[in-house]
Amino acid sequence: MTEFSRRVEQISISGIREVFEAAGADAINLGLGQPDFPAPEHARQAAVDAIQAGEADAYTGNKGRDDLREAISTRYHEDMDLDVDPDDIITTAGGSEALHLAMEAHVDEGQEVIFPDPGFVAYDALTKIAGGTPVPVPLREDLTIDPEAIEEAITEDTAAFVVNSPGNPTGAVSPREDVEEFARIADEHDVLCISDEVYQYFVFDGEHYSPMQFAESDNVVVVNGCSKAYSMTGWRLGWVTASSRRISRMLRVHQYIQACTSAPAQFAAEAALSGPQDVVGEMSDTFEERRDLVVDGLEDMGLEVPTPKGAFYVMPKVPDGWVDECISRGVVVVPGEAFGEHGEGYARLSYATSTEELEEALDIMREATEAVQ
Repeated sequence: MTEFSRRVEQISISGIREVFEAAGADAINLGLGQPDFPAPEHARQAAVDAIQAGEADAYTGNKGRDDLREAISTRYHEDMDLDVDPDDIITTAGGSEALHLAMEAHVDEGQEVIFPDPGFVAYDALTKIAGGTPVPVPLREDLTIDPEAIEEAITEDTAAFVVNSPGNPTGAVSPREDVEEFARIADEHDVLCISDEVYQYFVFDGEHYSPMQFAESDNVVVVNGCSKAYSMTGWRLGWVTASSRRISRMLRVHQYIQACTSAPAQFAAEAALSGPQDVVGEMSDTFEERRDLVVDGLEDMGLEVPTPKGAFYVMPKVPDGWVDECISRGVVVVPGEAFGEHGEGYARLSYATSTEELEEALDIMREATEAVQ
């Protein structure tokens, strides 16, 4: 008899978390994707008011509070002209649980899940937890996801493919023609497209598009949340959107993982989504300014840097020893291989921190670059 499950033995602690946990108190941490802005005041106050009124003491429905799902539906209509029935939304403990639900409800033992490499660390791990077989596909030189590579990787055992735009760890944004191709692939091959859109509102060049806007079948599941857009990472409030039949299956998983998402967080999220949206635009403008600062600084060091068009990450190609040299000098960055085999030779930097810290970090990284070249 084995002591631990095979599925758990196949996965390890996230490389991002390892770097984050190991960072010293005085280090400049560019390793974690956490905006340095406060959550909107009206969102925090909504949670406080609900708690003080005793409205957040009890379970909500499995899918979440009606007014929250109405607010999510309204955002889809206003932002992307998508008509999403509130009943086709499940609120979750962040986008991470939403991804987990999508995998568990659609992937059988041994079935394949295609995802970008380098890509968000959860794609590989959640595939394995679901009993599936990971099929990582390399990105293009500009670090965007190649629809042709996804289509070529599809076999009779493929259950799903994952796309992520704007991307983590790359900051790449898929153009409309690629997103239309993702939808076509899902339709024609009858495989599920799981679209991770948590960085939707941080697009600096171009526009955000969802495969759900173009798919003719119901073979698209969309994952999103409040963590990034409203700087509410600690509130753990996300959601998953899909057709009614897919939502009903994911709900079976969700109800046993947790009866419902945290009620205070639901009140806060509803206020964030239905209240003033200027805070989102202000954050996006700030992140764009920081992107330009970081890209220019890295290029001045002689590093090759695909310019990110969204999110708040940059992924330069770096010389051997660069990541360790930066960390030893007090700047925490994540090695590219933490995001997959094809991330080797890269590093991921988050610029979701203050301009002052970024300027200091760039000075230190310049010294690190000179030391390893």
